[in-house]
Amino acid sequence: MHYEFTADYLTGIEFIDNEHQKLFDIANETFDLLSNNFVNDKYDRIISLISELREYTITHFADEEKYMESIQYLHRFSHKLEHIKFVEKLNSINLEEIDINQKDGIVDLLQFLVEWLQNHIKKKDCRIQKQ
Repeated sequence: MHYEFTADYLTGIEFIDNEHQKLFDIANETFDLLSNNFVNDKYDRIISLISELREYTITHFADEEKYMESIQYLHRFSHKLEHIKFVEKLNSINLEEIDINQKDGIVDLLQFLVEWLQNHIKKKDCRIQKQ
């Protein structure tokens, strides 16, 4: 099962939508890794996905927050707080636990990403221009 970037995820802000597509790509890469039964040790790839996600969200969140500030979006401060919590969650991932139980680590990361796609992008980001 892959996660599709469908019309109900569109904000109508082209650069934000393009950046969101990348988050879907990372979620799909995570799902593919979970589904791959031919690789026994997935630790390095898990770490790579987490690093990619950390680096990408720095750029994406900064871009989105700059845009919200530029239009004086009413909910920009609470929105930024959600971004901060996302980063804190990423930074709190216990890499030793992932090394011990890689499958659970991938499942947890995937659940976290899918929840973000569905509850933040679809429900919060799509409101940015709707004031």
